[in-house]
Amino acid sequence: MSSPSATLTVWAGSWLAGDSAPDDVIDALHQWAPMHIVGASDAATAQSTGLDWPGVQDGAGPLLLRIVRQGTAPAGAEVRLVLPAPGDVRGLPAGTGFARAALDAGEGVIVGETGHPGTGLVPVIEGPDVLRWTVFPIATVPPAADYTGLGEAEYAMREAIRGAADALLRLSSVQTGRADGDPRRRIAEALDDRAHHRYPDTIPTRALRILDSADQVATILAVAEDDSPTEAPSASSAAASEELLRPLWAAVRSARVAAVSACAGSAHRA
Repeated sequence: MSSPSATLTVWAGSWLAGDSAPDDVIDALHQWAPMHIVGASDAATAQSTGLDWPGVQDGAGPLLLRIVRQGTAPAGAEVRLVLPAPGDVRGLPAGTGFARAALDAGEGVIVGETGHPGTGLVPVIEGPDVLRWTVFPIATVPPAADYTGLGEAEYAMREAIRGAADALLRLSSVQTGRADGDPRRRIAEALDDRAHHRYPDTIPTRALRILDSADQVATILAVAEDDSPTEAPSASSAAASEELLRPLWAAVRSARVAAVSACAGSAHRA
């Protein structure tokens, strides 16, 4: 699993469909941190969601499930993953506190029905073993972003694996003085760490393949960035590196959202 927001979206969707128990969702979230806390972004949101104000509450798993259940009560409501990045804010409600927080975090979850008030959830690392979820109001849930379908996403990931390998070769061609060895070993270790995050048994096979491929591409790209020269690059080389990696990261985000959306489905399947 690539992020806490993806974990919540996939497992909450499975729970709402009746395929997973609440404890399954909570156990999956705890793979990210032993302690989760939750707080509202403002007093009005705290009142509408039953959270304390001011401050935060422990036991975020049951609280998050309650918020998800409340937000998906209307017909047509859903739990939706967003993975924004600078220059790519697809799916965010413009000009909101949730949009700003999700962009800073690079992830978030939208709960609600398109065109109606909803709720946004953004996780942020609070400490070595603590993940904090902030609950935001969304005045009007925007339409889902126009991401690729599963077939196109799977093809894009096959192409991206080759592109990421090429980027790793090109960006690590300059000696950086790293003392921690072969990038292939670091890629394998990172992928092994991600393998500890479980998916529901009912996840579509194609979606699982896409998510695994996206994890592989993202890990290669992260190592490529880490292996790029430590000395300050020229403006032209920095721009070339950005031009090389940006479309690959965008493909990873699109593939992940497409696959997670297929896993989560409509919250009203239950």
